[in-house]
Amino acid sequence: MARRYETLAAASDRTGVSIKTLRRRISKGALHAYRSGRILRVDPDDVDGMFHTAPAGGLDFVVLELAVGGR
Repeated sequence: MARRYETLAAASDRTGVSIKTLRRRISKGALHAYRSGRILRVDPDDVDGMFHTAPAGGLDFVVLELAVGGR
């Protein structure tokens, strides 16, 4: 099957992740990007691979920590 590519703007619109965050992930090596001259593209499967299932109740700790920690 042929590899598919999408722009950072399209990946951002599709996932709700900002372009700035996508660029940060690329610079850290967490997301592969493909360049041809000035054109920068990402593989949608690679972008989707950034997401992981969060454990149930995983955010309760964060909210509690903020409330107790007073941040």
